[in-house]
Amino acid sequence: DDAISDEQLDPTVITGQTAETSIASDDLILLSDTSASGALKKITQANFVSGVGGTNTPAFEATQNTQMNPSDATWTKGTYGAETYDTDGKYDNSTNYRFTPTVAGTYFIYQSAIFDAQGIDKFHSCYLGIYKNGSLYRQAYFDQYDNYLAYAKTPFLGTVVVMDDDDYVEGWLNFNIITGSNQLVNTGGVFGGYRIIT
Repeated sequence: DDAISDEQLDPTVITGQTAETSIASDDLILLSDTSASGALKKITQANFVSGVGGTNTPAFEATQNTQMNPSDATWTKGTYGAETYDTDGKYDNSTNYRFTPTVAGTYFIYQSAIFDAQGIDKFHSCYLGIYKNGSLYRQAYFDQYDNYLAYAKTPFLGTVVVMDDDDYVEGWLNFNIITGSNQLVNTGGVFGGYRIIT
């Protein structure tokens, strides 16, 4: 009747065969389609892999390419203007310095900055702040007030942010020095992020 039941199929059809250690993109995989009453179907390795997992995009990274002289002890948005990459063109590197992925998901966002007090006995403290939709979301804090040998510091902040398709994030900073007003945020800090495949 052109039908083979499991009682008629010997397990050695599979177990007795040589195991493959690699597979070519045009090799065929046999599968049972549950949406079609278990009909047996075939699919190439290339098409099978394309339907599994996902990509970590949108993703971006930009560096601080201009020196900043922020007001003392005041939150200031970082001007991360030089894009290392921007997979989907979702980072504004010239006006708002913000990442608006437009794809809902969970993202890893990170930031660093090079805080330079321009001399010893001047460095008090510094903050990094990742803002979501204009409000402080996560921050990193470094306080050097009782150790006057500090001159410059490069803190790092990384956090997970759950974002809807209209949310955005920005990298802010806050620098407090003890004396003077010539504190700098030097070039070389980074602001970046990518979507996490969950």
